[in-house]
Amino acid sequence: MGHGSAILLGFSFPVFTRVHLQHHIHVNHPKNDPDHIVSTFGPIWLIAPRFFYHEVFFFQRRLWRKYELLQWGIERSIFVTIILAGMKFDFMNLIYNLWFGPALMVGVTLGIFFDYLPHRPFRSRNKWINSRVYPSKFMNLLIMGQNYHLIHHLWPSIPWFEYKLAYEKTKPLLDMKGSPQRVGIFESKEDVLNFIYDLLIGVRSHSKKRGKIRRIVNLYPGYKIKKFLLKLVNKTFIGSN
Repeated sequence: MGHGSAILLGFSFPVFTRVHLQHHIHVNHPKNDPDHIVSTFGPIWLIAPRFFYHEVFFFQRRLWRKYELLQWGIERSIFVTIILAGMKFDFMNLIYNLWFGPALMVGVTLGIFFDYLPHRPFRSRNKWINSRVYPSKFMNLLIMGQNYHLIHHLWPSIPWFEYKLAYEKTKPLLDMKGSPQRVGIFESKEDVLNFIYDLLIGVRSHSKKRGKIRRIVNLYPGYKIKKFLLKLVNKTFIGSN
């Protein structure tokens, strides 16, 4: 089931499993958490294509075990064969409309509700506050419990349909630990502005004084625009708690 679902989404199951484990180990780490790049390296509306960074990460870190590299090769061969057949036998429109289009919509949905919303503001690596909960019976059914994403991180063996119950049982502990329990978009003016920034631009700096984004901005000749851009970079800076 996992392999078939991954192919339908344009991914590879061995890549997803190994990369996801790295995400759990290094939540919100700017270099070692592959999902951090997905969430903070561009606007939200382009979050789906950034999932393919997982494949780059998988090979950079040589994460495969036993026959997983062979599995990756088979799944990618199936994907390429279908595309080549579509080009040769003229059914690419069918692929675009019934495969790529829905897969893109699913990718955006997964990116927003599984990556972006649960982990913003992407700063803390403390296990009690590196992701969040936003309780809602409706959202619990709509996105299969991912509004209780912190529960998934704290106790990964709990199935999604028990996240809500686990949250209710552990809420006093989460309160004591200061765990985020709101969606974190409309609580303050800063939250709203950061969300708008993520919708439109979404590229974040990880250094207060140095960094690639600041070096690029400093190349701009106009003083006023450069000053505005540097102020924007400072406002959207992601540090670590």
